[in-house]
Amino acid sequence: MANCITSISLVVRDYDEAIQFYTESLRFSLLEDTPLPDGKRWVLVSPASGCGASLLLAKAATPEQESCIGNQTGGRVFLFLQTDNFREDYQYMLSKGVRFTEEPRQEAYGTVVVFQDLYGNKWDLIGKIPDGS
Repeated sequence: MANCITSISLVVRDYDEAIQFYTESLRFSLLEDTPLPDGKRWVLVSPASGCGASLLLAKAATPEQESCIGNQTGGRVFLFLQTDNFREDYQYMLSKGVRFTEEPRQEAYGTVVVFQDLYGNKWDLIGKIPDGS
């Protein structure tokens, strides 16, 4: 049996503001936006390349869920966005007002910088070192 993670749920305050951030500031594609009962929506976004899992933007429905917006991992980096053009993507995100918490740095696995999404969740933008093959 083959298994794969297809989507990761991300708790958001508002569907439309989240869609706008991910599609405009991170250049993700809106894969689906389907109305559901009780004002809910099934909203999927993904890197434009289509590589990797998609994000299910899930609007907080309870005070407990609202308290987790922007801090789904207790302040640790939550998601990792790998790019084949670090400098271009970094500059584009800067131009869109994305908040970076540090300057880019070189690690054994590539160039990396931590940024925050519109709610404060921490992400790594990673320019992986080519493996030479």
